[in-house]
Amino acid sequence: MILLCCKNSSFASLTPEDEALEEKVKVGCSNCGATNNYPPGVSGKKVICGRCKYPLPEPGSVLELSASQASAFFQNSKLPILIDFFSPTCAPCHMMHPVLESFAKRRAGEIMVVRINVDEHHQVAAEFKVQGVPTFVILNKGYERGRTSGALPEADFALWVASKV
Repeated sequence: MILLCCKNSSFASLTPEDEALEEKVKVGCSNCGATNNYPPGVSGKKVICGRCKYPLPEPGSVLELSASQASAFFQNSKLPILIDFFSPTCAPCHMMHPVLESFAKRRAGEIMVVRINVDEHHQVAAEFKVQGVPTFVILNKGYERGRTSGALPEADFALWVASKV
């Protein structure tokens, strides 16, 4: 079954009672960056973007974006975005990955968490003037709201993000 997310939040396969019972979660399309209302209770089913018909990620996912996806995503997202600039060969980056996954699940629908591999997509890192990894950047409404580099304990990381969003 394929479900289509759309701007007016109507989901053909859900009854009005189902919709009233569960809260919708916002997710960003990794292809076009559009913010979609993800229907509740559809885990494991294919849900597609209302704008471009690309499959949507599950709420709470950490998205790994390419350079071409990043531009549209950053321009079109209505949610704040936490960007992790990382390298696969970086030990502190590996230490932060479980922290990011946990954070993304806890804050699903409130903030989108994305990763950019600086080795493969160095032009995006250059646009953001990233000089070391891991570097975390928070965008909100198209503007940079905060930046930090290096590994942080999970509680400190969550506090830093909360202070910038």
